[in-house]
Amino acid sequence: MTTARTEPGTDPGASAAPAPGASGAPAAPVRTARRPRRSARGRLGTAAVHLLLLAAVLTVLFPVYYVFAGALMRPDEIAAYPPALVPHSLTGRNFSGAVHAVPLVRQYANSVLVAGLITAAQLLTSVLAAYAFVFLPLRARRVVFGAFLATLMVPWESVVIPNYLTLSGWGLGNTYFGLVLPFLASAFGTFLLRQSFRQFPAELRDAARIDGAGHWRFLWRILVPLNRPVLAALGVYVFLSAWNQYFWPLIITRTAEMQTLQIGLSTLRDSEMADPGLILAGVVLSLLPTLALVLFGQRFVVRGLTTGAVR
Repeated sequence: MTTARTEPGTDPGASAAPAPGASGAPAAPVRTARRPRRSARGRLGTAAVHLLLLAAVLTVLFPVYYVFAGALMRPDEIAAYPPALVPHSLTGRNFSGAVHAVPLVRQYANSVLVAGLITAAQLLTSVLAAYAFVFLPLRARRVVFGAFLATLMVPWESVVIPNYLTLSGWGLGNTYFGLVLPFLASAFGTFLLRQSFRQFPAELRDAARIDGAGHWRFLWRILVPLNRPVLAALGVYVFLSAWNQYFWPLIITRTAEMQTLQIGLSTLRDSEMADPGLILAGVVLSLLPTLALVLFGQRFVVRGLTTGAVR
């Protein structure tokens, strides 16, 4: 004969509570909120918005697609009517022809070198100037910064001739120094980094000072690594601006070997035997760095430009 075991501390005479729904009053049914069904008009409105967005995307992307497709087409395919949208046979003739028509390889290297030097110089000068405006005890700091920002309102066209006369008088015409020198500093970059540096907690700056970190060590070991998104955004912006320069390289250079890629593309377009395939091939070569920066640097641009916008 077996007896039921009871847990210590429990009353043997106490009966177990009935499970809900097993006996007694039935359990109340659980009601879940039903998602309201969208009306036919709402679905049609959403579909119309999606169609408009798709049309806008195709309108923006089609020129880029046709540049790449046309660079791989034969001349008869480009000149056909109606125009061919897909190359029937891929060919690299346009790229080789563009390289031999003008010194495009040298001009490509010039553009990379000039854009890289301008980007590095503006990042360096903007970091140093922004640090001075935020962390150094300058007299009339706001007045000086306001005058610094006032240079943004000066049109570039109004200083082109003075810059040209000055650099030509110094013998820097048709040189890399002449291409780079007017763009070594930027008020926009200083303003952007100053706004980012102002978000840095003063307590951390005091702690670094107590630990013996001077201005130079604090700037390059602490402040700059914490502001990499802003620096990346500024670097992408400056590089694209320098890469697409046309007017200043046109007037400061005299030989094809010192000209940049944009001048070479203009030479291909303005030649007497202008070939659309060669022009499209040159445009493809010009687009490759910009597309790479946009694709891989977009998140840094967004993070850098929105730093400090949300508290």
